[in-house]
Amino acid sequence: MTIPGVSYYTALSIYAELGEISRFDGDKSVVSYVGLNPVIRESGDSRIEGSISKRGSGRVRWLLVQAANTAVHTCNDEYLSRFYERLASRKNSQKAIVACARKMLVLIYHMLDRGEVYDPPDVSA
Repeated sequence: MTIPGVSYYTALSIYAELGEISRFDGDKSVVSYVGLNPVIRESGDSRIEGSISKRGSGRVRWLLVQAANTAVHTCNDEYLSRFYERLASRKNSQKAIVACARKMLVLIYHMLDRGEVYDPPDVSA
């Protein structure tokens, strides 16, 4: 709950859906479990990275997107806002928010794995 935009209900739901964090090999497996990883289609020399796979819990994806929206637009979290603005200048805002939700999930994984609080890099307190 130290992440801006994550409330009690969001934190409880994500924690309940993920379960024991030690069962995952790394942050990529958590992202894949929730369904925020890109679909990759390869044939010969061509490689196409598509939209997110949506193979996990729709509830957790929705909660993460809502938390990312709140962190970026309402709470003005400096770390996620800079990431969002950088992506939104190149892509549309929906894709940038989903990318922020993925980044937030990776942050949550590392926070639970290491037992730390939210302390983003390159942000002055």
